[in-house]
Amino acid sequence: MTSVITGDIIGSRQQTSKHWVEDLKKILSPFGDTPVQWEIYRGDEFQIEIKNPEEALLSAILIKAHLKALKLDARMSIGFGDKTHHAEKISESNGSAFIRSGELFETLKKQKLTLAIRTGDMVLDEKMNLMIQLALTFMDNWLAQPAQFVAIAIENPALSQEELGQKLGINQAAVSRRQKRAQFDLVLHLDRYFRTQIKQLKTP
Repeated sequence: MTSVITGDIIGSRQQTSKHWVEDLKKILSPFGDTPVQWEIYRGDEFQIEIKNPEEALLSAILIKAHLKALKLDARMSIGFGDKTHHAEKISESNGSAFIRSGELFETLKKQKLTLAIRTGDMVLDEKMNLMIQLALTFMDNWLAQPAQFVAIAIENPALSQEELGQKLGINQAAVSRRQKRAQFDLVLHLDRYFRTQIKQLKTP
């Protein structure tokens, strides 16, 4: 089983600078090699394969946090399933994970959603998407500073608040404030719950 994130930058046409494309490349490069593991195409759309499905939700939240720190945002769908065709470009690979991700992505705009998942298990999808939707009530409204905190905290899970503060150039009290404002503890709870659900999906 694998997972695929399909996304696009919201309002990319309104962006005056094309600088964000370089920023997006920087955000995606830790996920592996392009165009095998991730690819930006049609200017503002991107696709990433997250080989460990348990990492998929946190990966999407990390991308969102990085973009929010740049005052941007993305719409993303995560599909879970198999990969039946391995192409040199991820956009040309295929399998149920790709199909679910692509089909769900097409519906996001109409649903006015910026993040959703599709596993093929309708009960799980309904439950997880409701939780994600509730989390989006604050994640969609992250300001640049709390979003920057979220990105660094996800990338450095072992660091204390004090050490995160050193990375951000702020004191521990300011780190604590940003953590609260970003509702980061809830994000971690959501991620933990999601991981337990996906584990069960992998081992029927």
